[in-house]
Amino acid sequence: MRKVMTGTQLAVRLLLELASLVALAIGGYGVWADGPVVLRGLIALALPTLAVVLWGRYAAPRRPVRDSAVLWYGVQLLVWGGAVTLLAVGGHPGWAVGLGIVMVVNTVVLWSLGEWSPAIER
Repeated sequence: MRKVMTGTQLAVRLLLELASLVALAIGGYGVWADGPVVLRGLIALALPTLAVVLWGRYAAPRRPVRDSAVLWYGVQLLVWGGAVTLLAVGGHPGWAVGLGIVMVVNTVVLWSLGEWSPAIER
């Protein structure tokens, strides 16, 4: 039963990571409502790209930089917190609250299963 729960929560985690990229793009585009469309589009592309680079380097299970738990926690907080914040500021507060709640619940469940720690390698 524990394996099923862990596997399910890790799958949800992956979906949340992908959802955060979408939220960064949507929120980044919507945060500057009166701005030029080209710049809004560039922001919508740049934020998820930056998030992917940071996540892959400092927060992914097979990340190359493993010596800093502070970076591991910080990047996750920056990417997920930024996604929720930009989604709310960009005009989608209901989606932001829903996404944030699911992110917190998933993190707490994975932590309680011993599957949320910078020491874990997959």
